[in-house]
Amino acid sequence: MDTKQLKQISQFCFELPRTGKMRVPGRLFASSELLRDMDEMVLKQVANVAALPGIVGASYAMPDAHWGYGFCIGGVAAFDPDKGGVISAGGVGFDIACGVRTLHTKLKSDCLKGKEKQLADALFRKIPAGVGSEGKVHLSAGQIDDMLSGGAQWAVENGYGTADDLRFTEENGKMSGANPKYVSDHAKKRQRNQVGTLGSGNHYLEVQKVVEIYDQKIAKAFGIEKDDIKISIHCGSRGLGHQIGTDYLKTMAQSAVALGIDLPERELACAPINSKQGQAYLAAMRCGINCAMANRQMLMHLVREVMAALFPGSHIRLLYDVSHNTCKLEEHSFNNKTRKVFVHRKGATRAFGPSSKELPAEYASVGQPVLIGGTMGTASYILAGTDVSKQIALSSACHGAGRNMSRKAATKKWFGKDVVRNLAANNIIIRSNSMRGIAEEAPGAYKDVDAVIEATHNAKLAKKVAKLIPLICVKG
Repeated sequence: MDTKQLKQISQFCFELPRTGKMRVPGRLFASSELLRDMDEMVLKQVANVAALPGIVGASYAMPDAHWGYGFCIGGVAAFDPDKGGVISAGGVGFDIACGVRTLHTKLKSDCLKGKEKQLADALFRKIPAGVGSEGKVHLSAGQIDDMLSGGAQWAVENGYGTADDLRFTEENGKMSGANPKYVSDHAKKRQRNQVGTLGSGNHYLEVQKVVEIYDQKIAKAFGIEKDDIKISIHCGSRGLGHQIGTDYLKTMAQSAVALGIDLPERELACAPINSKQGQAYLAAMRCGINCAMANRQMLMHLVREVMAALFPGSHIRLLYDVSHNTCKLEEHSFNNKTRKVFVHRKGATRAFGPSSKELPAEYASVGQPVLIGGTMGTASYILAGTDVSKQIALSSACHGAGRNMSRKAATKKWFGKDVVRNLAANNIIIRSNSMRGIAEEAPGAYKDVDAVIEATHNAKLAKKVAKLIPLICVKG
């Protein structure tokens, strides 16, 4: 990226000044090295988002930012509905509420010795994964609507988990304002057999070992100790979320002119939040959020069954579940005035600090767990949200390492079997139905996650708490 047009605000924050049709400046959080290696399209997309009606504050990019559809992945922006603010399907993304759920196991790494392959095989048999994968739960039309309205709460009510799981889930497991009537029959049909499935792409279920503690106080509040075994689930709303995005991107693009919206690019198709179309998408998108939370809740239930059979001394308990790819109504301050705004986070994670009222009591004094996934062969991290992040970035942080290579390019550079072999040499067991999928997700296709985390920590978007390395990874 050519950084000459950027103004350095701090060591880890750079500003893109307003030019042309930009209504607000752009703000990019990164080290100089990460910024230099970012695609030029990130800067263009940050500027395009800054030109949308009703945007307030700035158009933000997180340290893992890379090119995306409409918004860059790692893009964050808030819109004021009382100032003509818009909601954009491209600003949420196709995999609505894709997110990470991290589980305590009550096990230390010694407990796994000699049983790693047995556990990997058991999880692979139990967890439906891959393109078009189907679960054992097949929902009727009425049940689909109940799930879209109820989210993880619906799953718990139907025997997939406990009430305590909901306390440690964003929105307590249920996004209010969801209305299934705004979701197409085609979208619902795609999901009927996919509830409780992992999906494909960068989605995974990973058994991890805690190897580093950076903040003892916060780690204690989160229930994390060195040498702990944790399990993380990364997935989203599957075919339903993708179809909601497809349906509404098309209608938003078609009606943009009639609504008086001058789109910087077609992929930023949007609608005024207070319009009928905006409210319809909001209701459908919230169904997507509930679908994703229900999906991860049911996958957690499957993990519980596997662990109970293999490790009777284990106890699966939820650390936290947080989504990216969302748009949510939140209160933020602009020019010393508090406003209710709709915050788009595409490939970015909510990172509420200790002052937030939305957190469970256990985390109230330290901030929200921020769960950052690795890349199959690299570390994952647990961070904590900060109150500084609320002031500088709408309480947002990165969501992963971020790609530095397309999936097509990755398959030209690596063979899946070689990736599996190389990871095995580092004591990482991979299970997948697709060698092509493994090649697409090769660790080298991503940015340096350690560098992304350092930038996130030093920019005060979130605070480092713990580092985890993969032992077993089930890929879609």
